[in-house]
Amino acid sequence: MLKNYFKIAIAVLRRRKFFTFISLFGISFTLTILMVLTAFIDKVVGDNYPDKKRDRLLYVNRVEQKGKDNMTSGTLSYYFLSHYAGMMKTPVKVAISSGFSGTNTYVNNKKIAVSYKYTNAEYWDVMDYDFTEGKPFNKQQVDNADHVAIISEDMKKQYFGDVGPVVGKYIEADNVSYRVLGVVKNVPVTSYMFFSDIYMPYTVSKADYKSKSYGGGYMGVLMAASKADVPKMQAEYDNLMKRVPVESKDYQHLYSHAYTFFSSYVDTGNESTSGVFIVVTAISIFVFVFMLLPTLNLVNINITRIMERSSEIGVRKAFGASSRTLVYQFIVENLILTILGGIIGTLLSIIALAVINSIDLITNLELSINFTVLFIALLVCLVFGFLSGVYPAWRMSKLNVVTALKAQ
Repeated sequence: MLKNYFKIAIAVLRRRKFFTFISLFGISFTLTILMVLTAFIDKVVGDNYPDKKRDRLLYVNRVEQKGKDNMTSGTLSYYFLSHYAGMMKTPVKVAISSGFSGTNTYVNNKKIAVSYKYTNAEYWDVMDYDFTEGKPFNKQQVDNADHVAIISEDMKKQYFGDVGPVVGKYIEADNVSYRVLGVVKNVPVTSYMFFSDIYMPYTVSKADYKSKSYGGGYMGVLMAASKADVPKMQAEYDNLMKRVPVESKDYQHLYSHAYTFFSSYVDTGNESTSGVFIVVTAISIFVFVFMLLPTLNLVNINITRIMERSSEIGVRKAFGASSRTLVYQFIVENLILTILGGIIGTLLSIIALAVINSIDLITNLELSINFTVLFIALLVCLVFGFLSGVYPAWRMSKLNVVTALKAQ
């Protein structure tokens, strides 16, 4: 039966090539956009480099203080993270790092834009950067404020060129020379908590990392001994924050949370606004609107096709075909059309992702199609085909035999 439906579907597609082109274009173009979007989201949210122990980690990215008429919110100070998070018993390690900042350096009169950030020694125990050369700096080097650095592969290529090992050589950042201890695999700029070209000990920072102000330029990552300890670690941090006093009389409330990765990534910086809700809602609306227009277009085209096939429908009804059988047939035919469009859309997505990667549209971000992306693409095809086929199929099932036969 399905084999016959497939043959009929192909014959119908060949009959009106322009309608077929419009249908396939709408399906494939829509799917291409959605697959590229899905690949981007999957890479940003699903890629766990360099925080490969993500199921054991909680992220502390901001502190908010609120008064009657004023509010302040932002990343935290090194003191706040080391002092208060350091009181906790559940975390086995606390990684602390600054956000990345930009500067310029010069090599052979050529200007190079450089991103740099500061970290503590435990940062390299919590994070799992892939070292292609050397090793991270240790606690003693941090305590001694040694001018040492870890650089990315991109930074190595830009600064030193195509040379061999660079461990032991010196690189200049912000007018200071640092001895290279190691080279790590690139981190995409979308991983803003971990991205940088150069990583240095926080003790060499020109900013006052000893300041006891709550706000600063640092973020923290708490690591539990096991996945099972994460809820306990989160509860401990929440209880700790209830005991931390506000910084001044200007404020009455203090908020800081240890979130999972996604919640911390989309955090709005405002206690009263959920970043997760905003992001999920925005993506849902975009997908709904983007799928609605081609679906309506395909519905109209399918209704036109039905009217052209009214005599066929009338004959089949006259020989005993039930409305249910005809509806089933038309929905299967429509699913075949959308699957063909899905195959074209997948091929176009592969080409689009290759182009995006080749032009390095987003620094160090390599998009790809994996099982998750393909599964979502298949799901979209099935939903797309079903929704655009139900109403036309229902219209077809209601055609009167006599009317249908007279229509031709």
